[in-house]
Amino acid sequence: MLVTTIRIQTELEMPLEALCKKFNRSKSSLINQVLKEFIAQDPLAELQWQKTEPALRSMKWGNGVPAEKVFKWMRSWSANEKLPRPKC
Repeated sequence: MLVTTIRIQTELEMPLEALCKKFNRSKSSLINQVLKEFIAQDPLAELQWQKTEPALRSMKWGNGVPAEKVFKWMRSWSANEKLPRPKC
């Protein structure tokens, strides 16, 4: 196992100590677990970003529906006459 030094923000020190006591584990053990979980989730986060980024670009180009139009459409779902879905 390699040794890496990290600086922990002051506000994280006490919660980390509390978790170590609660689970009877070392700081190193808890930090390793957190890193493993973070790394395991990264592909999912990357996939989500790949889906989100084009939508954000589209909104910057003006291809979107104003929120008020969407909310008005959604409120119509409970009305007698539903409004058509707003278009870009």
